[in-house]
Amino acid sequence: MDWPGRIASAEEVDIETTRGRGAPVHRTTIWAVIGDGEVYVRSLNGEDGRWYRELMANPDAVVHVDGDAVLVRAVRTPDPESVERATRGFNEKYVDSPYLHTMVRPEIEPTTVRLEPR
Repeated sequence: MDWPGRIASAEEVDIETTRGRGAPVHRTTIWAVIGDGEVYVRSLNGEDGRWYRELMANPDAVVHVDGDAVLVRAVRTPDPESVERATRGFNEKYVDSPYLHTMVRPEIEPTTVRLEPR
């Protein structure tokens, strides 16, 4: 799959995370958006989200999109420019979702993460 491929049109993606080598792998369904050509995700549960905690401990993960698996590396991006790009992406992609407000809350903005293919 070309990056970012179908992430722009996929309603949801799955992310596989783990705390590290030998630890269990967890697969979680999340929202992913494109902002200025970059892929961003954000933890609905803030820093308490398991997938987010695991991704911060071990930034190598796998994203599943429409049957494709893509190896990614997470880059924490709580800077104002990245947060704004991600928020704009959520607002554009999920404008019709009754759950949009849950992903653009100021208290979870610091969990904004950019995913890069590896």
